[in-house]
Amino acid sequence: MTAPAIPAATSPLDPDRYPQGDFFICDILDAAPKGDMAPMEHPIFSLSTRPERRRRRYENGRNWIEVRPSDEGLATIHDRDVLIFCISQLVAAMNEGREPSRYVRFNASDLLRATNRAGGGAGYERLQAAFARLQGTQIVTNIVTGGQEITTAFSLIDQVRIVRRTEGGRMVEVEAKLSDWTWNAIRAHEVLTLHRDYFRLRRPLERRVYEIARKHCGLQPEWRISLGKLHLKCGSASDLRVFRQQVSRIAAADAEHGHMPDYAVELAENDMVIFRLRRDAPVFEVEVGRLTPETYHEARALAPGWDAYALEAEWRRWCEGEEIEPRNPDRHYLKFCASWAEKRGRPS
Repeated sequence: MTAPAIPAATSPLDPDRYPQGDFFICDILDAAPKGDMAPMEHPIFSLSTRPERRRRRYENGRNWIEVRPSDEGLATIHDRDVLIFCISQLVAAMNEGREPSRYVRFNASDLLRATNRAGGGAGYERLQAAFARLQGTQIVTNIVTGGQEITTAFSLIDQVRIVRRTEGGRMVEVEAKLSDWTWNAIRAHEVLTLHRDYFRLRRPLERRVYEIARKHCGLQPEWRISLGKLHLKCGSASDLRVFRQQVSRIAAADAEHGHMPDYAVELAENDMVIFRLRRDAPVFEVEVGRLTPETYHEARALAPGWDAYALEAEWRRWCEGEEIEPRNPDRHYLKFCASWAEKRGRPS
């Protein structure tokens, strides 16, 4: 008589919470910096250099977001470097046809170098503090990423584990699990390329101002926003009078040194903040995404007589020129094909 199988629930072993095959190894050291769009649009990260423990809520139309600190304080905009590093690695891998994972493993020294952070003992201590704040900060929002709305509280990073340390105690390898919110944005290519000098900006407000310009100005020659609205979008804890002085100093320094990446910043007398695309700004890398084989078949039906791959090239050029990063590349491409055929008919 065969002995009955032991139910999984009664196994003396804990579940394997870190199956090694599921980890993505961050090994693309020249990956272009990428940031997910939702934090560019909405104020999530603290701009304070001291622990900030106030709960904040931001509303913009129907979108709202509430950020709740832990005892370690809110995650800061410099802590965001960790997420940018992971996102950059995963997007670069997807562009190479590799399968990404929300579980990532990386060398701490690689992250420090890629994000222009100081090394040494203090650098590693600051990095470990960043992990604690990213895991401790809780987000509740109705903002959709990757077509999904997640309204339960979640952390910016779900899990962090230091895998190896040197004899001196410094971290070497790190394993992290990204939140569903960030993971959905990566899978849907809801990301934008950042200038590498972003990591050289010293003041937290400079980084936040650049992010907002990158999201809203894009490749437009110019974009304007009122000082009051910029104050809200930055999530600054300063009152408007102090915030005006801070923006004025950024604009004055930029007028003298041209240090702000991609966009010149000006504060006009009517309290309008003006961003102008620099002439030497690089052509941003737009992440359009890959198409499924079935999509090419549908494209041939929507645009009879046209080469589906030639239309794909036209579509990608158009997306890059307009700096469009579609949430659903297949659907977006098919709409492009239908519009192309409607305007041009069958090829002669």
